[in-house]
Amino acid sequence: MSETEEPRTKPPSLFRNYISFVGAAIATAAFLSIVLLFLVEIGTHEENPYLGILTYIILPSILLLGLAIVAVGMLLERRRRHRGSPEQISAYPKLDLNDPRARHAFFVFLLLTFLFICASAFGSYKAYEYTESDAFCGEACHSVMKPEYTAYKAGAHARVGCVGCHVGPGAGWYVRSKLSGAYQLYSVAFNKYPRPITTPVENLRPAPETCEQCHWPEKFFGAQLKVFNHYAHDENNSLRQMRLLINVGGGSPTTGVVAGIHWHMNIANTLEYISTDSQRQVIPWIKVRDRQGNVTEYHDRARPLTPEQIASSEKRRMDCVDCHNRPAHVYLSPDAAVDQSLSAGRLDPAMPYVKRQAVETLNKPYATEDEAVNSIAQSLDSFYRTNYSDLYTQKSDLIKQAITETQRIYKTYFFPEMRTNWATHPNNIGHLYSSGCFRCHDGEHVSNTGKVIRNDCNICHTVLSDSSQTSTTPMSLPFKHPVDLGGLADRKCESCHKANEPFRHPINLGDISMFQCVECHPREN
Repeated sequence: MSETEEPRTKPPSLFRNYISFVGAAIATAAFLSIVLLFLVEIGTHEENPYLGILTYIILPSILLLGLAIVAVGMLLERRRRHRGSPEQISAYPKLDLNDPRARHAFFVFLLLTFLFICASAFGSYKAYEYTESDAFCGEACHSVMKPEYTAYKAGAHARVGCVGCHVGPGAGWYVRSKLSGAYQLYSVAFNKYPRPITTPVENLRPAPETCEQCHWPEKFFGAQLKVFNHYAHDENNSLRQMRLLINVGGGSPTTGVVAGIHWHMNIANTLEYISTDSQRQVIPWIKVRDRQGNVTEYHDRARPLTPEQIASSEKRRMDCVDCHNRPAHVYLSPDAAVDQSLSAGRLDPAMPYVKRQAVETLNKPYATEDEAVNSIAQSLDSFYRTNYSDLYTQKSDLIKQAITETQRIYKTYFFPEMRTNWATHPNNIGHLYSSGCFRCHDGEHVSNTGKVIRNDCNICHTVLSDSSQTSTTPMSLPFKHPVDLGGLADRKCESCHKANEPFRHPINLGDISMFQCVECHPREN
């Protein structure tokens, strides 16, 4: 350089452009917000689904977006300078560790990179941990998942994490679940989700990889006692108690007889079936391969399929969830829910007609939960104030308790905004309110050799006692309906206890349609 030549000034940094400034502002704001929310999370003991989404998913995404904008701004600035004034472009730095300044800058870069990787790893783990939490599954999309999450918390599997059944262990199913969740996120964001949420869940992980991690099928055996308390719709809320032995049975000869309900388990027996509806309630074809390898096909003679239809239809191998299809999200019917509350003492059976009135108010159609809660309170309060003035005056606390409990039942099992209740999600355990066992055990499925899948009650359970009957041989008690059904006795339970529709008498009763059944069909002694 000559003495008269001016020293060359260092070109300004490529960061000096408005796009990079905006990106830096976004990244800085996101980083500070993450730090603040992380400190808030450490200081609170309550799990907040929205806090986790912001801290570990949304804000880190915004931080990365800001950094990307910075890089894009610098790239565009470099291109602009290259077209206009190439001398304004800084040369790429040279790495010379013999230069103390370069060496110092290099180690600072390594330290910052290490800290960034550690922070990214920690954030990724926390994001993974959070997306596996029940709060994320049930509360992040509150309005959509409210029915499932509420029923889940009231069910028998409330202590089993959502991902235990819906994802299970292993990276493969985790990735599949998150890919499926991406579409669900889109559905929620653009209001594309169905009401109610459809079931059964498509491509659910096989039961042997989820349910059977806790429930060991080979260890099922014997029978289990179950007590059913049914309260009548009369003034006294008359109790009818039935004690049954449920023939659970098992599938392993080392622990007991290979028989009972769990004969269906996929240990040595293989059952396949074809369903013609999305909820697997109509099953016209069944194929059974027993322990000896014998194959038997059963056809529904009321709804037979052609050989072409059988060949082209999807065949499902039966597993746990074909019967236990509501293991964690049970929506009780009004009748069953009120019976449960009466048995638990949350409703007082001494209150006249409390069973009938509670079921009646729960069965009414409502547009919103708030409308239902207000209507239940007004209906029950008005009934007792009008018909039982002495009770209304002297035991107002019982009436308030009945109102509160009936409202609780509604808020636990009925969700009008999502059009979800017991009627939209049939429960295949039993056969009272939906087909359940009778999907196959209806006496209509016949093999080519004339073998019939029977609908004999004693196949699955044995009546030990029935408070409406007296017998000296309790082990041989047949089931007896509390009302004489006459020619309707051979119908399935669901014919009268039908979901979605009020009961309609097969005969036009005219003005006496509001009478109680027992006034025309007295109980038999």
